Amino acid sequence: MARAGRRPGQTETREQILAAARAQFAELGYDGATIRGIAAKASVNPALVHHFFGTKERVFLAALELPLDPAVIVPALVEGPRAQFGERIVRLFLTVWGDPQTRAPFLAMMRTITTNEQAARMLKQFLERQVLARVAAGLGVSPLRVAAAASHMVGLALFRYVVQVEPLASADVEEMVATVAPIIQAYVDETA
Repeated sequence: MARAGRRPGQTETREQILAAARAQFAELGYDGATIRGIAAKASVNPALVHHFFGTKERVFLAALELPLDPAVIVPALVEGPRAQFGERIVRLFLTVWGDPQTRAPFLAMMRTITTNEQAARMLKQFLERQVLARVAAGLGVSPLRVAAAASHMVGLALFRYVVQVEPLASADVEEMVATVAPIIQAYVDETA
């Protein structure tokens, strides 16, 4: 077991934990990695991992440098009138992807998951459990419908911000919300 307490002298403990977390997530996936395993790989006490990050979800977010925290995003999507879900998710995606500072980590992630099977597996497990399942439960709809809505949004983001297909690339956000939100809303307006 790793020693308890602070390491003597100058330390880069947070960065060592992140490096260990990246290695654990890459090797074992999101589901297989544990706080204890990350701590052991970083040669620190698990309490130190909790001190810096709190939860496995937050370690994952920091390790992958994702700008969105599901603890914030999921409630923002599921709270409020259900009939406005489409508007909320489209506006959120366009706002996040539209900001060059938050777009950069998403672009890096998209490039990584299309060329790295381990990264794709980690993100898949994380999205299924920490985002899609929570949104589906919060809305009371099937995970298939939520995943379909999410895939539509990722496609929109790729066309608008990566490939920059016109007129999508230059359309006003509110025009995009008015155009796309009804389609996204149809995914969650499940009748059976």
